[in-house]
Amino acid sequence: QVQLVESGGGLVQPGGSLRLSCAASGSIFSINFMRWYRQAPGKERELVAEINSGGGTTYGDSVKGRFTISRDNAKITVYLQMSSLKPEDTAVYVCSARVIMRKFEYPRDCWGQGTQVTVSS
Repeated sequence: QVQLVESGGGLVQPGGSLRLSCAASGSIFSINFMRWYRQAPGKERELVAEINSGGGTTYGDSVKGRFTISRDNAKITVYLQMSSLKPEDTAVYVCSARVIMRKFEYPRDCWGQGTQVTVSS
């Protein structure tokens, strides 16, 4: 079907940077948008950033000015450049995509497995 594979997580010191990647593959006719979510232990899932098919972007208030979402259409990959990281950014970051698998089909939401980001000194 459709697979989303995240990479790029890890341990970083406060103030540091990381770049996450999410590569989509499988039966894809088009993608309406791709998103990054995050979930920290004991907290609700939070929308971090979104990029739509027209290239428009949206960010959660807590990451505005620090994170940048971008995409490579040829590689069907979305990136999340994270800068000025804070300990409160520690979470599992999960990629999602609203995918139309075949022409005239309804879109469906697909999810990756997630990648851990830990911000700590």
